[in-house]
Amino acid sequence: MRPTPRKAIAARVLAVAALAAVCLPSTPVAAAPHAAPAAAAACTPAQVVTNGGFESGTSPWTQSSTSVITSRSGQTAHGGSSFAWLDGVGSTHTDTLSQSVTIPSGCSSASLTFWLHIDTAETTSSTAYDKLTAKIGSTTLATYSNLNKASGYALKSFDVSAFAGQTVTLAFTGTEDSSLQTSFVLDDIALNTSGDTTPPADSTRTPAAPAYTVSLSSNTAGTVWTGHESTTFTNASSTALSEVYLRLWDNYHGTCSAPPITVSNVTGGTAGALSVACTALKITLASPLAQGQSTSIGFDLGITVPSGADRFGYDGAFSFIGNALPVLAVKDGAGWHLDPYTNNGESFYSLAADFKVTLDHPTSLLVPATGTSVDTPGSSGRTVTTATASKVRDFAWAAGPFTKISGTSPAGTAVNVYSVSGISSANAQSMLTTAKSAVDAHAARFGAYPYGELDAVIDNNFWFGGMEYPGFVLDLVSTTALTHEIGHQWFYGIVGDDEYNSPWLDEAFTDYATDLAQNKTGASCWSSVSWASSAEKITNSMAYWDAHSSRYSTVIYGYGKCALHDLRRLLGDTAMTKLLKDYATSHWYGVSTTAEFKAAAQAATTTDLTSFWTTHRIEG
Repeated sequence: MRPTPRKAIAARVLAVAALAAVCLPSTPVAAAPHAAPAAAAACTPAQVVTNGGFESGTSPWTQSSTSVITSRSGQTAHGGSSFAWLDGVGSTHTDTLSQSVTIPSGCSSASLTFWLHIDTAETTSSTAYDKLTAKIGSTTLATYSNLNKASGYALKSFDVSAFAGQTVTLAFTGTEDSSLQTSFVLDDIALNTSGDTTPPADSTRTPAAPAYTVSLSSNTAGTVWTGHESTTFTNASSTALSEVYLRLWDNYHGTCSAPPITVSNVTGGTAGALSVACTALKITLASPLAQGQSTSIGFDLGITVPSGADRFGYDGAFSFIGNALPVLAVKDGAGWHLDPYTNNGESFYSLAADFKVTLDHPTSLLVPATGTSVDTPGSSGRTVTTATASKVRDFAWAAGPFTKISGTSPAGTAVNVYSVSGISSANAQSMLTTAKSAVDAHAARFGAYPYGELDAVIDNNFWFGGMEYPGFVLDLVSTTALTHEIGHQWFYGIVGDDEYNSPWLDEAFTDYATDLAQNKTGASCWSSVSWASSAEKITNSMAYWDAHSSRYSTVIYGYGKCALHDLRRLLGDTAMTKLLKDYATSHWYGVSTTAEFKAAAQAATTTDLTSFWTTHRIEG
């Protein structure tokens, strides 16, 4: 979200311009000299696999044939355009892929990760006919087979700390038997090393791999929706899962006695009492779910949109329906994340999921939505919009007699702009031009936009400025704000984070990305920093910013992006560009933390960044 004071639009535009003038002089100023680099720690964190995303040709990989590292049709990359495709022939066949890596000594931790997709024509549920073996040196890390087929990529991770100080071969071998193909597709292979002071990775997040199926029908105005929702999920944790929580975020906009989001007739579990100001609903599962097991819950759903040009509200004939679908809360080593709703920023922490949402509505209403939509005729005077989206963290839509214009970005992304009444055709066209430019600029820096089409809903009455959802944004007529919200497709959408506890990971990174897209250098903007207190930090949570709301935008957006500009000046443009591209790739559809970003940044330089983090008040 790009927060905007509740003032006239002209004042909002002036405020944005003023902030730009403070942080981003039109004439770049030479960066202030930095102190001499401190001595590097005994362990220099590093990522030691070269060309792990296969975007730089084939070197230094050794492959059994020239068709292993490829971008040919039939499979898709996890990030970028290239990948390694082993087997998939359908006859007796072996493919190999290997690279020699040196794991530095002195590092207490070394972790190998890669993304693996397996599809197969084998129909057995019991026999491993085709196999992929992952090895480091002479040690077999894992063996996968046609029995591990899955619809998308899965992240695999191994502790290889025992190989510190050694040069070893990282190798993958795929074998097929005489019939029925199995394809083993690898991408974004990394081996990260770190020292004793690097925080460990977060514990497993669960429920994993959620898939939501929703069917709703609206009233004539599009302000009331009723129907059914179900979700299937897997317990990824070694601890049995006996309950889940649904987040009913939009109950913040009503009262517990008359909530705008109602859940009833739960199946697959037993509903408990609403909690966290009625934004959380505990569902006790019918039986505990062991690690690797999956189950489903279902319920009837009612949504009543309140009055107001809000991210959940209606403005005249136009309804905006963000965060209305109940989604599963996240559980990790800290327990269930049941943070309160914040109107100052976001609380919406969720894992990447698949959605299929069917919306039955009057034909007079257009319904832009997350994902790719297909309209079919419904009953008399009605249309059924079916929207599907893969690997998204939420689903949002709008309904109203919008004016729609469409185009395609130079890189091929379909973009739609939906305007409420009162938005001129010139302004709508300007926003379409901005959207096409922004989506391509961000994709070029951080990885290809994966969500098919992109919908932008424009209303100058939005008090909050703009709001991001996967493949769907709400915005004012503002080039900077729209570029920012589209940047959120990468930072929060693709690279996830805990928005309540680490808001800088999406807002600061997105504002930095917005500067880059608009060719703004942020020259000397860190020199204007003035802290309000010793407790004020870029990495503070929304609990702090809700208590210090007047400083939220200044620190999270302004100081946050200026810190990233300062880091770029320290590392150099080329190293910073690579850092952020690799950071996005390694957390694609996952969740990042401040500690993980700091470790990635440290791995990108021989300069000890400890004093940088301290100076910029980036903790974690």
